Amino acid sequence: MALNRIPLRVGVVGYGRLGQSLVSHLLAQGLELGLELVFVWNRDSGRMAGSVPPSLQLQNLGALGERHPDLVVEVAHPKIIHEFGAQILRHANLLVGSPSALADQTTEQQLLEASHHWGHAVFVARGALWGTEDITRLDAAGGLQSLHVTMATHPDGFRLEGPLAAAHSTEPRTVLYEGPVRGLCPFAPRNSNTMAAAALAAPSLGFDQVIGVLVADLSLTDMHVVDVELSGPPGPTGRSFAVHIHRENPAEPGAVTGSATVTAFWHSLLGCCQLPSRPGIHLC
Repeated sequence: MALNRIPLRVGVVGYGRLGQSLVSHLLAQGLELGLELVFVWNRDSGRMAGSVPPSLQLQNLGALGERHPDLVVEVAHPKIIHEFGAQILRHANLLVGSPSALADQTTEQQLLEASHHWGHAVFVARGALWGTEDITRLDAAGGLQSLHVTMATHPDGFRLEGPLAAAHSTEPRTVLYEGPVRGLCPFAPRNSNTMAAAALAAPSLGFDQVIGVLVADLSLTDMHVVDVELSGPPGPTGRSFAVHIHRENPAEPGAVTGSATVTAFWHSLLGCCQLPSRPGIHLC
């Protein structure tokens, strides 16, 4: 059963592992689900050769409006959101696959302003964050006091920048960063998206009070491990509500994106297509 009678026109920005999976799904199943792929853009256009039909290859991202998309899916890099996010919202709803971009307050404000000006929604994929709705409900009810997200994997799975890029250790397990998520995102833009999604799920804490922990673990050669720990304020007995979620996500050695996250993103895409186009930032 199709999601829409008139196909929703979808563009994909980024053709790495996640982009390739989405494009493959859209080409194979899109029309029966009410989705029509109208363009694919990648910084290295040669990567699309032989797998993306030439008619769907967009050479200039600035010309995406000519393809008249209804939804643009970003699965490239936070820089795309920084540089083109507001422009994309002029033409279409935006599904952000790099929520670490929103740790930059200027970028977040630009997206909000463009969203309200043009009447398009900013959807943010939850990715590897488990329990998103529960976190949001608890936060809205005033029941969330602390939220910690720890992501651990083999050092080869990290794409680090700035001071973190120089961090080396021969220890079996090394904490590379522990602190506010906002401080981590600029230096681990591709490894902090789960933490960024948590900051968006809990706006009372946000990027400055949600704590992110990045761990290099030499034993995790084929897995990403995410631990989400949250607690509420003390109750009448002095005890606090607490939850600890432990998620093990199989991953190819050295991969940034785990296998289960690829599947979760496809469902985020399908989910946001069923949501109303309301201005603002919405997790899906």
